[in-house]
Amino acid sequence: MTQHKNEEEVDVGSLFVIIGKGISKVIGFIRNIFSTIFHFLIQSLLFFKNNRIKLGVAFAIGAAVGLVVETKEENKYCSNLLVQTNFNSARQLYSNVSFYENLVTQQNFGLLAKIFNLKEAEAASLKKFIIRPIRNENDIIRQYDQLVLSVDTLTVDSYSFKEFKRAFTKFDYRVHSIVVQSTKNNIFSKLDDVIIAAIVENKYFNKLKELTNEDLQRTDELLRKNLKQTDSLHNAYKKAITEEAKSAKQGTTIDLGSEEKTTRELELFSTALELNERLKTVSREKSDKSEVVNIISNFQPIGQEIRGLSQNRAVQFGTLAFLVVMLFLLLKKLNVYLENYSRKSK
Repeated sequence: MTQHKNEEEVDVGSLFVIIGKGISKVIGFIRNIFSTIFHFLIQSLLFFKNNRIKLGVAFAIGAAVGLVVETKEENKYCSNLLVQTNFNSARQLYSNVSFYENLVTQQNFGLLAKIFNLKEAEAASLKKFIIRPIRNENDIIRQYDQLVLSVDTLTVDSYSFKEFKRAFTKFDYRVHSIVVQSTKNNIFSKLDDVIIAAIVENKYFNKLKELTNEDLQRTDELLRKNLKQTDSLHNAYKKAITEEAKSAKQGTTIDLGSEEKTTRELELFSTALELNERLKTVSREKSDKSEVVNIISNFQPIGQEIRGLSQNRAVQFGTLAFLVVMLFLLLKKLNVYLENYSRKSK
């Protein structure tokens, strides 16, 4: 018995030794990670300290070149067009804006002038077309709710919200921003009609709009008819209950069905509320989908001048020169390290 107890104590002691060694290894691993990070930070600081003059001179020269370039460049202005797309027309809108941007990149100002009905000098002032979605989490939730209502439970269970969100693209957002940059500040009001017309005059989208609005109109009429019938039944029940109450007051009869009438009246009231909510939803959809593209905000007639550090040529050129010299110095240091390593390995 004593021998068995001693064996158990030895086993427990061995277990604690193994656990202790494991904890020591984990602590040592964590210590090595922090030591490596600390060593890297110190080496980085030493690198910048030892090369501060070279890097500073590179930044100064780059900034000076940037200032010269900036003084020769024309001022740039930008304006913003906000639109809400319907009937999956966002892809076509993105494709069109990308086409305009390609024409600017290729300096095909003749075709740009023809598309936007501009003079060629005005078309040459256009410097950039950008389109991006206004990212709104509610758009994802709303479209997922519509999916849930339109498919069976098994499909919804097999397609989670996370998967739906991952599959959600920039084209699926409701509102999109189109930004145009130009060296002229008064050209933007000539652009929005052409950009929108390229979408709304598409026969396919117009057919979808027509069919969708016909369906919404039929749904609206049906809901209004049902609501009218519900109101008539509600008034009839209300009148019947009032007459029964008068009869009961006069002590003539007692109607055991009055409670049932009251319950039905409450059900009709609930149905009327539901129909009203559905009518509101249909009305909103009719308003939203009355056009292929709804303009939320037009281009401002006078563009806003582009300013800020990200647009400052001195900062851009200075940063670029700084990074180029830093990369050169790092490669030089790497070359020395490789030569030393090669000599040691021989």
